Amino acid sequence: MSSEIYVSTDVEADGPIPGPHSMLSFASAAYTEDKQLIGTFSANLELLEGAAPHPVQEAWWKTQPEAWAACRTDLQRPEAALAAYVDWVEALPGKPVFVAMPAGFDFTYMFWYMMRFVGRCPFSWSALDIKTLAFAMTGLPYRKNIKPRFPKHWFDEHPHTHVALDDAIEQGALFCNMLKDLRTLQAAGAAASQEGDASGQNPAEAPAN
Repeated sequence: MSSEIYVSTDVEADGPIPGPHSMLSFASAAYTEDKQLIGTFSANLELLEGAAPHPVQEAWWKTQPEAWAACRTDLQRPEAALAAYVDWVEALPGKPVFVAMPAGFDFTYMFWYMMRFVGRCPFSWSALDIKTLAFAMTGLPYRKNIKPRFPKHWFDEHPHTHVALDDAIEQGALFCNMLKDLRTLQAAGAAASQEGDASGQNPAEAPAN
């Protein structure tokens, strides 16, 4: 089994970028490669001083009253919540890998908040993007790799509620199902390569420069 722990993370925010806008809530669900959920972390955050909601996101939140209410209860100061989160990630029993969809949004917020309030990021500088993984696996054009086009067996019966913890768990299970398929493809490719080597044919030599 891989020694990596896949930390599926979902962010709810009131704008497209951190700083001018605030992260309202975040959650992570830590999975092993074989889809064992070994821990979760979630927090609702106080708004950043001087920040304001973006009009587009503000209008969208008005259409999601239950999710809005869920992310505005039991608010924590960002410096306390992010410090506790970094400690939680660093205590996981393996090397943590940040996983999200789209990682460009969720990781931007999480990285900014961790560096601003804690001064370090246990994921280093990188994040694994589920959409990019799907692009590599399905052969569809990148912009057509959206969830309705994913194979049905990649999805477990988890709700997508726009509550950060629900969505992090759902997304983590999706990623693990994709990873299982990827490992199957890799194993089949390795077996085919070995059969070719056993056929008596020499591997092709690299062309001379």
